[in-house]
Amino acid sequence: VAACVIFEWLIMKYIIKGTPTVTDISAVVTGILLAFNVPTSLPTWILVLGALVAIGMGKMTFGGLGKNPFNPALVGRVFLLISWPVDMTTWPSPKPLFNLPSVDALTGPTPLGVVKEGISAGQTVEQAMANIPSYSDGLLNNFGEYLTGYMAGSMGEVSAVLLLLGGLYMLIRKVIFWHIPVAYIGSVVIFTGILQYINPDTYVGPLFHIATGGLILGAFYMATDMVTSPMSAKGMIVFGLGCGVITVIIRVFGAYPEGVSFAILIMNAFVPLINRSMKPKRFGEVIKHG
Repeated sequence: VAACVIFEWLIMKYIIKGTPTVTDISAVVTGILLAFNVPTSLPTWILVLGALVAIGMGKMTFGGLGKNPFNPALVGRVFLLISWPVDMTTWPSPKPLFNLPSVDALTGPTPLGVVKEGISAGQTVEQAMANIPSYSDGLLNNFGEYLTGYMAGSMGEVSAVLLLLGGLYMLIRKVIFWHIPVAYIGSVVIFTGILQYINPDTYVGPLFHIATGGLILGAFYMATDMVTSPMSAKGMIVFGLGCGVITVIIRVFGAYPEGVSFAILIMNAFVPLINRSMKPKRFGEVIKHG
C-alpha cells in the first residue's frame, strides 16, 4: 500500500507534473488488492516492483484515476506472475493460529493446483480430491475452517466466507451492483456443472471452483471496478458472463490452474465495445412526431 501511494505521488508530481491525487485513496485500494493477490512469502522487493508496474503502467500511463482501461492491481499481479513464476506460485502451508514458529516452514500448492496436477497426471477427480484437505470439498459444510482461513494461497483466497460477507456489505451499501458478481459466479456454476455432468471423473464440480482460488475476490472486488467495467446493467451481465467462461476455460483446459486475473483483464479490453453496443438509457423521453 505504501509503495503504491508513494509511486503515484512521485509520478504525478515529477513526471505528469500535476496535482498529486493520492488523497482519492485509489492508490490505497490498488495496494490492498495487489497484496491480496500475492503469496505471503513473496520477497518485499518483488512486491514493490509489482506496485510500481500497477501504478506506473496500469494506471498513471493512461492519465490516472478514471482513465485506465485495465485493473491496475491485476496488471501488477500478472507482471509478477510472468516475471517470477516460482515465487508467485510458492505458497506457505497454513498452520493453526497459535503455532507461529512453523507458519512459514513449509510450502505447498493451492487446492486448485493440486487437483489440476492430479487430473493432468491421469488421476480421477476423486483421486485428486483425496490429496487436499477436506475443507475444500464444500463451502457450507466446513464453515469454521473457511472462516479461519485454513487454506494455502494468497490472502485473497484463504477465506471464502469472509470475502462473501465483505461483498454482501458492499452490495448493501451500493458500492457495487449485483450484475457482475452474479453473472460471473453464475456462469462458472453453469459451465462447470455441465462439464461435471458430462464427465464427473475428469471435471470438478461448481462448488469447488467457487470456494477455491480467487473467484470470489475477483467477482466482488476486482471485476466490479467502476472504471474498468461496463456502464449499463446489460453490459455488466455480459462482462460477468465473459469473465466466468474465460476463467473456466483457463482453469479446466489451460496449463495454469487459476484464470481469474487473466479473465478480468481480457474482458477489460472488451469494455469499450460493450459500452458502445449496450448504451444505458438516456434521461428524458423521446417524443415521436407525426
